[in-house]
Amino acid sequence: MDANQTSAPALRTLLTLAWPIVVSRSTQVVVGLSDALMVAHLGEDALAATTAGSMNTFSALIFPMGIVFIVSSFASQLTGRGDRVGARRYGWYGLLVGLAAGVVGFLAIPVVPTALGWFEFSPTVLVLMSGYIQIRIASIGAVVGMETLANYYGGLGNTVRPMIANVAAMILNLFGNWLLIDGRLGMPALGVDGAAWASALATTLAFLGLFVSFLWDGRHDGILPKLHGHELLRMLRFGLPSGFNWFFEFYAFNFFVNVVMAGLGTTALAAMMAVMQLNSVSFMPAFGIASAGSILVGQAIGASKKDEVPSLVFLVFKVAGIWQGIVGVAYLLFPALLFRPFQGGLEAPELLLVGTRMLMLSAAWQLFDSAATALGEALRAAGDTAYVMWMRIAIAWLIFAPGSYFTVRYLGGGDVVAVAWVVAYLGILALALWLRFRSGAWRLLQLVEPTL
Repeated sequence: MDANQTSAPALRTLLTLAWPIVVSRSTQVVVGLSDALMVAHLGEDALAATTAGSMNTFSALIFPMGIVFIVSSFASQLTGRGDRVGARRYGWYGLLVGLAAGVVGFLAIPVVPTALGWFEFSPTVLVLMSGYIQIRIASIGAVVGMETLANYYGGLGNTVRPMIANVAAMILNLFGNWLLIDGRLGMPALGVDGAAWASALATTLAFLGLFVSFLWDGRHDGILPKLHGHELLRMLRFGLPSGFNWFFEFYAFNFFVNVVMAGLGTTALAAMMAVMQLNSVSFMPAFGIASAGSILVGQAIGASKKDEVPSLVFLVFKVAGIWQGIVGVAYLLFPALLFRPFQGGLEAPELLLVGTRMLMLSAAWQLFDSAATALGEALRAAGDTAYVMWMRIAIAWLIFAPGSYFTVRYLGGGDVVAVAWVVAYLGILALALWLRFRSGAWRLLQLVEPTL
């Protein structure tokens, strides 16, 4: 059978799995954008506090979320093997990680203002951001639980149910923002805190709905199956590198935002965070496509069809790359139009000028981003999490973080140089992951135990 005969069914399968994930990830984009846009009229301080606060909150989530991403790898490989009961157990192991993350999140609430005090935020931004983060991290357990169940159902090939939960969370968040930021229907006007409460409550309610569905699905096999300590340790063995991978890489970006960009002033910080929110429009759908591809990769490996994996990964890159390429062209052609909503109706010509320039430059990293995402998700599905962890950490902390800090702080590079470092980071990462995948080392890994 020739490539044209096989590629069309593979593309249809990929898109069938991908579109609910794309919708799910896009709802997260809408939540981030709505928080930014709906507080923008309160001024640059509120915009910077909300966007940077959202990113800093995500930095607290990224480690446990990175761990539970591996649930999809186990669920997809076990599904390919025909062991759905085993896949369900890994859903429970991920929920245990979410429970632990929720406890740690509550304990961390009092130390948020002190932790943020180490960075160069203006006093107003510091106060607003502290309140925002303290409210958001109270819902860490629900966020990680949502990600766990989304990965579990995704591994089964059911990407629609998590989509429904994410759409519900988006609608609840938008309504909560409308109620609480400016105060409507008798509710208090909480400003930046209102955006935080809306996000926290919406996520918690959506998770509870998805969790009840998960319990209902297990009613025939026992709502709580017999769990095995060695399986939990195996999940952590592969999941912890994934978590550290995302954690240290994201903290490199946190350093970039909180130190490099914050040192350029509130305008540059607000502009950069708005650009990152806009870039989530290109990244999240591409990540959804790559996640769908990782499900197919995991199921192929579980079914002992590893020779199908390279063509699947190339297909994922083509689809994600076309999407991100289109978005990059839009950034070049209509940068001011796309950035203007972040002015919030205020007269802020410098914010518009800086933001437009950054947005145009961000077009340069789109294809690198799609390649790194497609390859990284495929390697994760195969269980090659340790290599990806060390490579991401090395590039982020030995090249990106010190390079951007030195050139911006000591050589006088402005926002253009700062964005150029993001382009360089993603380009180097894409090359490193491609070389690893091409080596075929992932073929030798054994994620799921040979016998259960």
